Amino acid sequence: MDEELGTATVVYEHPDEGTVERSLENENVAYFQDHWICKIDERDGEDVVRRIPAERVYYVDRTVEAFEDEVATLRNQVESFADDLRETLLGGGTDGDDREATDDEATDEPVTVDVTEAERDGR
Repeated sequence: MDEELGTATVVYEHPDEGTVERSLENENVAYFQDHWICKIDERDGEDVVRRIPAERVYYVDRTVEAFEDEVATLRNQVESFADDLRETLLGGGTDGDDREATDDEATDEPVTVDVTEAERDGR
């Protein structure tokens, strides 16, 4: 195992083997959609992964160079997921205007646009 990447030990309940303790490199374990995903093997050039439901995992110990780096990585993953979800649900920018604002348009002040009833109805 490459100590520079850090290691992880996942302890979980296996239906046939009872309590299992698996140690692997940090890059080969991830948490996604209520499952721990662990690379357990490689066959014919493809990774073999095991998805372990979160409710079967007792704990996961990880060694990291710095805790702040681990938290920053988690924060980046959450922000990336939120950005992807926002783009999927909203189709891009939150205001519906995909063009970039010029320096003259950029302001922290709210913009108010008065719309009369006739303009709303398209008259």
